Amino acid sequence: MRGTASSHHWREGFRHVPFAALIIFIVLYCTLPFLWTVITSLKDLPEIYRSPATYWPHRVVLANWEKVLTLTRFTRSLLNSAIVASSATAISLLIGSFCAYALARLRFPGKNVVLATVLAVAMFPGIAILSPLYLQFRDWGLINTKLSLILPYVTFTLPVCIWTLTAFFRDLPLELEEAARVDGCTRWQVYRQIVVPLAAPGVFTTAILLFIAAWNEFLFARTFISDQAQYTAPVAVAQFEGADIAAATPWGQISAAAIATTLPLVLLVLIFQRRIISGLTAGAIKG
Repeated sequence: MRGTASSHHWREGFRHVPFAALIIFIVLYCTLPFLWTVITSLKDLPEIYRSPATYWPHRVVLANWEKVLTLTRFTRSLLNSAIVASSATAISLLIGSFCAYALARLRFPGKNVVLATVLAVAMFPGIAILSPLYLQFRDWGLINTKLSLILPYVTFTLPVCIWTLTAFFRDLPLELEEAARVDGCTRWQVYRQIVVPLAAPGVFTTAILLFIAAWNEFLFARTFISDQAQYTAPVAVAQFEGADIAAATPWGQISAAAIATTLPLVLLVLIFQRRIISGLTAGAIKG
């Protein structure tokens, strides 16, 4: 009996090996480029160009980080990204939450058509409207201003916000809202005092996703902004000193700048991971 139980235990253990190996492979596949960028940022230029490549620096160099973190136009670009991404996220959440609640709770003709239109807009390629937007913003005098980025960012984050929050609002118990209406609450009071607190995990998760999308956006930022003082972080990394001269490309500094641009997002997710997970799993179990 002991032998049978032991063999059964081993068989059960080996059944999970392929899945565990797949997870390890996916994690390594996703993290190795990030780790290689970190290692490159700690090398000096001769070692970066050394062949064959060294997988760990013979001498850890912090000069690249010192150069990046003391470069005024780069630190300013991080602030610009924070302002633009935060503004676009706040506007999208404000408008999108109202739209999502209406689509989730109100009954009106063509509601499914509206949802399908929202999804279609979310899938529309941004490059297709790049030229018309540039001409329009030029006529309005918005080129090289943060507003020229906030408006398009709201355009492509709002559909994602509406679609995501609609699913969250649908999963909320309708009975609580009906009980509040019976007690004399207006629909606005129901939304503000009951719906928003209950949907907080979903709203928070959506806010993180929208912020990351706006922070990482490059196409519109590169097209509408040519003033270095208004660069966002992705554009600042792409326009780093010497990046247009292959022989003098400062890969160590570029790697350090890329990591510095990514770290705020990583820290944001790590700090609020519990809220994100609770938001992603909200409504998955109904009892």
